Amino acid sequence: MIELKNLERSYKTGHTEMWVLRRIDLTIQAGEFVTVMGPSGAGKSSLLNVLAMLDDQWKGELWFDGVAVHAMNRKERARLARERIGIVFQSYHLLDDLTVAENIDLPLTYKEIPRSEREALVADTLDRFNIVGKKDLFPNQLSGGQQQLVGIARAVIHKPALLLADEPTGNLHSTQAKEIMEMFQLLNEQGTTIVQVSHSEANAAYGTRTIELRDGWLTRDTATEKVQGVPA
Repeated sequence: MIELKNLERSYKTGHTEMWVLRRIDLTIQAGEFVTVMGPSGAGKSSLLNVLAMLDDQWKGELWFDGVAVHAMNRKERARLARERIGIVFQSYHLLDDLTVAENIDLPLTYKEIPRSEREALVADTLDRFNIVGKKDLFPNQLSGGQQQLVGIARAVIHKPALLLADEPTGNLHSTQAKEIMEMFQLLNEQGTTIVQVSHSEANAAYGTRTIELRDGWLTRDTATEKVQGVPA
């Protein structure tokens, strides 16, 4: 599904160039549940932003289901991302002036789906996530766990091929975190490819594969158990 070839990302600060991703070669097959780990500043969120097509200032090649993303313009990438990718943010990113139901409906508004069909999909999703009773509430009326459930519901309502999650349980207590990860595991078993960034070994245990980044370099991949040294 995903193939990265010699992917690099850097930021310029004055006359200094700071590298956050270095020569990343990575293949993720459809149906995998991959956890990206590493210390703060390792490049985890930068990698996720590239995969989410939120960042287009990188170098190298990115292939998505055989499509050369690196050859697409920004508008084409945005369209592909809306159609095929769901994103779960650590800080929820719900729209405060929209109700739960309206937030969940948002990804469907980008598609040519009749209103009655959208309403049915939202109703089914509310039921699936056990938040029917919250549908008319606003985000500030929800707990952190409930907001994250809404965020996940919004991310998966259009049945994305790829679900990306950045520290999805970072703001939750252990019981809520367990519920979220069990939901991810179920989604993966139903066919959704998942890539999550996490510091939690417990969260990683729900997945099928773990990769580790350090100083922007891919240093470990449990798919091959190959451990690479970080170049001096």
